[in-house]
Amino acid sequence: MKLLLLEDDIAFAGVLARQLTRKGFEVEHIDQLDALLPTCQRWQPDAVILDMNLGSESSLPMITQVRAALPNSKIILVTGYASIATTVTAIKSGADDYLPKPIELSSLLAVLGQVNDQSCADNLPNPAQTLTSPERIEWEYIQRVLQENQGNVSATARQLNMHRRTLQRKLAKKPVNS
Repeated sequence: MKLLLLEDDIAFAGVLARQLTRKGFEVEHIDQLDALLPTCQRWQPDAVILDMNLGSESSLPMITQVRAALPNSKIILVTGYASIATTVTAIKSGADDYLPKPIELSSLLAVLGQVNDQSCADNLPNPAQTLTSPERIEWEYIQRVLQENQGNVSATARQLNMHRRTLQRKLAKKPVNS
């Protein structure tokens, strides 16, 4: 199975590519968004893993074009900033699945449909245990927007369309585990 990996974190991509190669995948790694479509058209992979945030660029708008170029390939979006809004956008654009980082190899193999040996299947987490709670997703999204606003609570509250005091209360809470 040919797999195209778009990931700007070279170390992470190297580790993931080695793991997938050991599982029988032929992996090609690219780290620039502008190389995505030419590589898809040239190489015709069976699956494409897209990192959502590549520096200041997002691969989210490219999903539609990748789907048009590779109608029968699996498209998986991965991100360290999981949110309900981006999940819905990704799936509506044509992604087959959406995985939050850090990616567990067993979860990725399950999404790719490559869980063939029983030992790997036995190590898969129970899906009910791996779901991220809405509260955790909200907290991660707030943290990302706060970071984008360089810690400015007022600007973050405006961007989130939320009262500043409400945001301060949410920020004062400890992060919710899954």
